[in-house]
Amino acid sequence: MRDVDIALCLAVDASSSVDHDEFGLMMVGLAEAFRDPLVAAAATGGPRGAAVVSVILWSVTQEVAVPWMLVADDSGAAALAEALDAVPRLVPPGATALGEAMRAALALLAEFPGQAARLVIDVSGDGAGNAGIPSAPVRDAAVRAGVTVNGLAVVNEEPDLPAYYAAEVIGGPGSFVMECRDYAEFTEAIRRKLVRELRGALTA
Repeated sequence: MRDVDIALCLAVDASSSVDHDEFGLMMVGLAEAFRDPLVAAAATGGPRGAAVVSVILWSVTQEVAVPWMLVADDSGAAALAEALDAVPRLVPPGATALGEAMRAALALLAEFPGQAARLVIDVSGDGAGNAGIPSAPVRDAAVRAGVTVNGLAVVNEEPDLPAYYAAEVIGGPGSFVMECRDYAEFTEAIRRKLVRELRGALTA
């Protein structure tokens, strides 16, 4: 795998609070985001001209839904979009083991076979952690390892979720949390979030 500007692991909530239709809206939203020219340009606009992206689905268990895929041009972004369109719900619905999900994402980043100028975990979900290890210690370990953790909080069920993400989930250089009101707004929210985190310091 070639050296890249960013290795980005998308950690997508598939717990019981996310129903079948909501899960579909998230995966369609992610696929549509990578079909957006602004997202593809953000992925390829750095000094190394490339990003790698992977996807983990999580509830009480975690599964790699999309292994590392290279986005170095429009065709790479399109291939990633196709892979996202085809992702089945690999994990059974269950509790929201957010800390476990972050730990799995951190392990996947550690296994990336190339060199990345930035390492980022992108957590998307609609609930606070309620099972497994707490998220804050995993976040702290990620920051020590040079990993940035960002969050997209869907606030349809927990209006105070952005504050929880800010306190317990996000961390590292340039980290941020964004929110959307419901899954109908997910496509636009994740598009804006991906442009911001793929561009990194170029956004400022």
